[in-house]
Parts: sequence; C-alpha cells; structure tokens
Amino acid sequence: MVIDIPRILRHTLTPRWQVRRAFPAAALKAIEAAVRESELSHEGEIRFAVEGGLDLPDLLRGVTPRERAVELFSRLRVWDTEGNSGVLIYLLLADRQVEIVADRGIHAKVGGEAWEAICGRMEQAFREGRFEEGVTAGIKEIGTLLATHFPPQGANPNELSDQPVIL
Repeated sequence: MVIDIPRILRHTLTPRWQVRRAFPAAALKAIEAAVRESELSHEGEIRFAVEGGLDLPDLLRGVTPRERAVELFSRLRVWDTEGNSGVLIYLLLADRQVEIVADRGIHAKVGGEAWEAICGRMEQAFREGRFEEGVTAGIKEIGTLLATHFPPQGANPNELSDQPVIL
C-alpha cells in the first residue's frame, strides 16, 4: 500500500470550517430550496452531502471518494425510498471530487455516463470557486433526468430531508 502524503495533507488542512466557508448558510438554504423545487417534478429523492476531508484511518486505508459516497448512501438511508428512487450527491471538498450514487431503480434507466458528465460539470464549477452554483446546477440536471424517467404519478411524498448534510 502506498501512502499518499499530499492527499493526507490536503484532508488534514481542510477542516469543517472550510466547508462552511465554501457553503455559507445562504448557500445551504439555496441548495435545500433547489432540492425541494426539483422534487416537485419527479418521484426521485435527492440528498446533498459535503465533507471537508476524510479521517486519517480512512486515508491510510485508501478510501476513495466513491467508496465514501456509497457508505454515506447507506448511512443517510438514501436507499430507503418506496420506489428505489434515491440519489446522493457527495462532495469531498479536500479532493474537489463529486460522486453521484443513485438507487438501482434510477441507475438502471439513467446509466453511469450521465452521472459522470454531471459530476464533471460540478467539479469544474468548484475549481472556479462557484460552489453554490455548481451544486444547484447539478441538482437541476439530475432533476431533469429524474423527471424524464420518473415523472410524478399521483401523490409524491417527500421521503427524505431536503436539507444538505455537512459531515
């Protein structure tokens, strides 16, 4: 196993307050509103989670942003929706990497290429320091995909919180 010292330093030097700096209260409210608005047009459930950096044991084990996103998909219970229609957008700020994890019902219809393209556009916005804009644009794109494949069918309950999660 190779220890990635630059990555460990990036994660160590990206404390929780850096997340709050990138996502102040107004940005978190805008993201929450974007999720709420998006979910009116489809039966999907979107969660956004952001984490400054991984803990040292995770870094030493070589945990990737994808592995962490899958873990959070479970821990945040994004999988626990009536129609298997949960989507997690996960940002690991220290790596400036976005991962989208979609429930099997959605992923089967949308596919990995669409998620990768959205992640790429969000990451570009983050490189430019446009954090709120990158997330809200990603939510809109995901919402458009979900509206195409999972339009509302009658009652459309909100099964998961729309509030962003800061880890």
